[in-house]
Amino acid sequence: MPDSSTHHPPEFAAALESLRAASPRAELRVQEIPPPGALAPFSVALSADVAPSPGPHGDDSELGTGRFVLLYDAMEPESWGGRFRIVCFAQAPLETDIGLDPFLADVAWSWLVDALDARGANYVAASGTATKILSTGFGELARQGDGAQIELRASWTPLDAGIAAHVEGWSELLCMLAGLPPRSEGVTALPRRRSKRG
Repeated sequence: MPDSSTHHPPEFAAALESLRAASPRAELRVQEIPPPGALAPFSVALSADVAPSPGPHGDDSELGTGRFVLLYDAMEPESWGGRFRIVCFAQAPLETDIGLDPFLADVAWSWLVDALDARGANYVAASGTATKILSTGFGELARQGDGAQIELRASWTPLDAGIAAHVEGWSELLCMLAGLPPRSEGVTALPRRRSKRG
């Protein structure tokens, strides 16, 4: 994405600089992508794929994938509670027995909160959903067997232009959902999904 910060309000330009200075986990391939239109006057978006070993970027990773969007509106929309709003998405396949865990959604949400707090991200008005998806193949897809997936969609309002901490927290969440060892002490990762469905 070309840097056109000369056309951005100073506050958004500072946030953009912080976002680009973030240090996401090394297991992620992260790139800027076109942000969704019409959500805010100014925005920037990142995509990430979990890739413990080097590989091409493009299709969603079989280990996990995510999106991170920073929105800016100087008019401070009432529902945001500030001029900035972050919207993120994280998704990863799971072992089927892990997908059946009744506490999985609560754990996924707590990992996001813990990851943001551990990096000193200042925010308010966090909200979101954690969705468990269980699937069974039939007919031509029967040989694929059962599958499970966790999806977390969240948004929150950062209280300053220090966006790097938010990007790094999101990257930690994505890696943990994919079963990679957490960087924070006292946190247990989900087992990686070993079987592959077509």
